[in-house]
Amino acid sequence: MGEYWVSSAAAFWACALALVLFAAVGIWLSIIDIQSHRLPNRIIFPSYPAAAVLLGSAALLSQDWGRVLSMVGGAAVLWLIYFVLRVIYPAGMGFGDVKLAGVLGLYLGFAGWGQVLWGTFAAFLLGGLWGIGLIISGRGTAKSHIPFGPFMIVGAALALTLG
Repeated sequence: MGEYWVSSAAAFWACALALVLFAAVGIWLSIIDIQSHRLPNRIIFPSYPAAAVLLGSAALLSQDWGRVLSMVGGAAVLWLIYFVLRVIYPAGMGFGDVKLAGVLGLYLGFAGWGQVLWGTFAAFLLGGLWGIGLIISGRGTAKSHIPFGPFMIVGAALALTLG
């Protein structure tokens, strides 16, 4: 994000606002998913255009055209991967996770293809470790339902922060 400050202050602020949106929506969705195992459309759907406009503006203002392409590609690839997982094993993944994957793909794709990979890997690693912890502690079984949205959000946040 620092390179945007050098190229354009407006690009920097658009990127900063996108990250504030990511944090606010991520926290909100995580709380809801933990409490109800739901990721509401009324939050996810407006996040698509909001993130696309803010991230796209940052890229265009700094004339970084490749980020726009990777942002859209990241959203499409992650949505498709999660959709395929949903089709293969519907009991293991909710459609809210599929819709959230597209939004997270915008952010991760904007950061780069490496972040798309690492953010996705981190989500499954963290979710798997949580599931194993539930089984070992006797608080769950291999068939227990856990909200996956928070792990997706934390995995994306880790990839964006560390990447």
